[in-house]
Amino acid sequence: MLVDEIVRRVRERSTRLASGLPVPAVPVGSDFQMNGLAPTTGTYRAASVLVPIVNRGSEITILLTQRTEDMPSHAGQVAFPGGRRQEDDADAVATALRETEEEVGLDRQFVEVIGSYDHYRTGTSYEITPIVGIVTPGFTIRADPREVADVFEVPLGHFLDEKNHRIDSRMAQGRERRFYAMPYGQRYIWGATAGMLKNLAFILTEGGL
Repeated sequence: MLVDEIVRRVRERSTRLASGLPVPAVPVGSDFQMNGLAPTTGTYRAASVLVPIVNRGSEITILLTQRTEDMPSHAGQVAFPGGRRQEDDADAVATALRETEEEVGLDRQFVEVIGSYDHYRTGTSYEITPIVGIVTPGFTIRADPREVADVFEVPLGHFLDEKNHRIDSRMAQGRERRFYAMPYGQRYIWGATAGMLKNLAFILTEGGL
């Protein structure tokens, strides 16, 4: 898939969502949707992640992080760089870029933000805005060792191929929880990250406009 087509599709989806225009529903909008549960009541905390699409010419990749094993939540999981919105963040884009710089040292001068897509709600009461950025090679990674154990890239084509999308489950709080998973080699990519990647694949390949 060409970068120009990625930009066109994401920008169009982002514009339609911002304008309140109808769009086809994404496959999964929350941790609750796949498990027949009602969303938690109350206020969701705003968070943003950067979906960093690295333009390496002949191969386009997605940059991901592996969280450290001693993190208080989601320890050891694969994730996009990002986090909770702070009071002095101007908007969701500012949150995603700030958190990315703090977590992995990716300077925002290498990131062209092209839009956002559908929010994803988690069982931990976060509403995540995925911010899509085209990343130009030449950047330097300086991971924060307190939060990030590793930073790696996966070919975008892996996530666009439905053969790599599967539904796994595990027991949590006495009941079975189902979720998307998209393993890549030894990397187990699952949960909210896989859900947002599922939605991105839908937007890029099935005309989710």
